[in-house]
Amino acid sequence: MSPSQRIIAHFDLDAFFVSVECLNDPSLKGKPLLVGGHSERGVVAACSYEARKFGIHSAMPMKTALRLCPHAIVTCNARGEYSKYSRWVTEIIASRAPLFEKASIDEFYLDLTGMDRFFEPYQWTIDLREEIMRETKLPISFALAANKMVAKIATNEAKPNGYLHVPPGREKEFLAPLKVNAIPGVGEHTYKALQELGIGTIRDLGAYPMQELERRFGKYGLDLWNRAQGIHEGEVVAYHESKSISTENTFEENKTDMTFLMAELVRMTERVAYELRQDDKTAGCIAVKIRYPDFETVSRQVTIPYTFYDDELILKAKELFHKLYRKGEPIRLLGVRLSELTGEAIQTNLFEDIRKKTELYKAIDDLKNRFGKYSIVKAGGI
Repeated sequence: MSPSQRIIAHFDLDAFFVSVECLNDPSLKGKPLLVGGHSERGVVAACSYEARKFGIHSAMPMKTALRLCPHAIVTCNARGEYSKYSRWVTEIIASRAPLFEKASIDEFYLDLTGMDRFFEPYQWTIDLREEIMRETKLPISFALAANKMVAKIATNEAKPNGYLHVPPGREKEFLAPLKVNAIPGVGEHTYKALQELGIGTIRDLGAYPMQELERRFGKYGLDLWNRAQGIHEGEVVAYHESKSISTENTFEENKTDMTFLMAELVRMTERVAYELRQDDKTAGCIAVKIRYPDFETVSRQVTIPYTFYDDELILKAKELFHKLYRKGEPIRLLGVRLSELTGEAIQTNLFEDIRKKTELYKAIDDLKNRFGKYSIVKAGGI
């Protein structure tokens, strides 16, 4: 293997939400388990392999899943644990890998290019997988390949709880027999369109005239043809969490009025949550800061399930304030800070149907963008 040969590993935690639920309640192991919302419009966020035998898959309406498997167990008791376990795996990978990308709450790409000069990358990756499983008790699959796309497809083939290596130059051979919808990004609509052309496997796609695909699908057709050849140039984007978003206010006069202080806390939390959504981020940690007239400053923080919703953040901010505040003492400064910011955990919000809530916040943010960020505030923030 030449020094310039790309070496990409793709790690994917198997049925991640289900695995965490089973760690918290071992009696759930081996049963048809659905993680998701119980509400009328709830969806399946994840399902066990036992449930998948009934045709159930993630993002399916919960009502449909329960019709397919009436005896399935529905749970989302460990929701707060998902962020904790995701962070834990991230920390293990960060301590070992020279360059990695966190693609979602349970999925990682590692760029190991050049490591073959020092040790065998495949064995190194096997060892890392074993360390993750030993430390967290979570099942995890991986694949090693020359690019991100082939590594991801190979990981799906290695599941559950396995691993696979596609040597350089063997990409087309590996991909050929797989269904064409194994290619990431080939959704139901594209899959049907390809089937209408007589394309069922990646081998069929690779043998189809490139010009015809381009005529039928435009630039996407050319991209599909390249993918069928095992060609993919996507880079591993170095993972980093944005540091924080914060705001604080030093009062002209020291304040003891609890109604005023609560309103200010609400206003500031709304402000940082708005900035969070503008950056398409969620927060995994919130802190409140209090400074007294003698300049003594105290702060307290708590990790939370990733969120960008005002109501969830305001509730935590108030809890932290009441744990910190020395009753009756005047306050000189009040601050709120959101940290562990990331865009990778939106999927944790699949547990309930949150479209209405998200649409509401989007409408509010649109008005704030048009008329100013303080044009709309909660009653508690006035």
